[in-house]
Amino acid sequence: MSIVINTDLEYLRTRLSIPESRMAVYESKTVVEILEAEAAAGNQKAIQMAADMFTDVSQLIELFQLADPQNKLTIMQEMTPSQMEKLIPMLEQDDLVQGLNYFTQDSLLELLKDIPKEELLKTVFELFSQTQIIEYMPEKQLDNLLVDHDLDKEMLLQSLKFIPEMYLQQILESVTGEETDGNSSELILQISQLGDQDYKNAITNFQPAQKKELTYILVNQENKLFEKFDTDAYTHIIGRERDKEELIKAMGKIKPEHLHNMINELPQDLLSVVTTQVDTEKFADALINKFPELLAQFVAG
Repeated sequence: MSIVINTDLEYLRTRLSIPESRMAVYESKTVVEILEAEAAAGNQKAIQMAADMFTDVSQLIELFQLADPQNKLTIMQEMTPSQMEKLIPMLEQDDLVQGLNYFTQDSLLELLKDIPKEELLKTVFELFSQTQIIEYMPEKQLDNLLVDHDLDKEMLLQSLKFIPEMYLQQILESVTGEETDGNSSELILQISQLGDQDYKNAITNFQPAQKKELTYILVNQENKLFEKFDTDAYTHIIGRERDKEELIKAMGKIKPEHLHNMINELPQDLLSVVTTQVDTEKFADALINKFPELLAQFVAG
C-alpha cells in the first residue's frame, strides 16, 4: 500500500532550483519521480538530495512537513505494532501522562496493579496524606500489618505506650479472660509475654480507632510499611475517593518505563494519535535509522 503524504513542493522547487514552468509538470508526481526526472536532466542538486534524503534529518522534516501532526499520523498508521512500540520511549513524560486520558478510570486502576508497589505508592502519596491512607484502609489490612511476621515486634511494643491504658487492659482481658490492672509499662510487658497466637489475637482485638492510631505511629517510623498493604486495597481506595482527572495527574510521578508499558496497551489507532507528540527530530531520525523500509515506502508515494 502506498502512503499519501503532504510534501512541500515549494521546498523541493527552491532546493533544486526548478523553474516554475517545469514544476507545473511535476504537480502530480511523487518526490522520487521528481528527483529522478531532475537527475536525468542533469540537475546535480537533485542527485545530491536523493542521496541525502535517507540521511539528513532536517531535510526530511522540511520535505515531508513532519512537524505537521497529520503527516506524522499518516506515517504511523502504516507502522506495525512492534514499530510503534519503539516510538513510545521517545515521548516526553507529559505526553505519556496525557496519553493516559484514552483509558477509562477502571482500566487505569488495572494498569496500576501491574507496576511495582513502590511506583504505585508514588501515585498514592500524590492523592492522599498518610493520615488519609490509614483512615481509608480496610481494617483487615491493618490487622495483617500489625501481626505481620516481618514487623519489628519491639517497635510495635514501644508504640503501644502511646495507646491509652484502658485499651491495653481491654485487649489483655480479651485473651486472658481475667481482669487486668497496672500502668502502661506493666501492661505492655504483659502483652509482650503472651504466646504467639494470644499476642496476635490481643493486637487485632483493638477497636478500629486504636488500630488506626497504632498503624499510623508505625508507618511514620518506617515508611516502607506502606508496601505491606495490598495493591487491591490501594486501587479500591483510589477508585472510591478520587476521579480520573486527579488519578492521571498523580500518575505523572511514575517512572517513564512503566508508563511506556501502559501506553503500549492502547489500541493501535489511539496509540498512533498519542505518538504524534513525539519530537519531530527524533521521529525523523527514527525513520532514517530504525525504519528505512517505511521511509522508502512513503518517499515512493
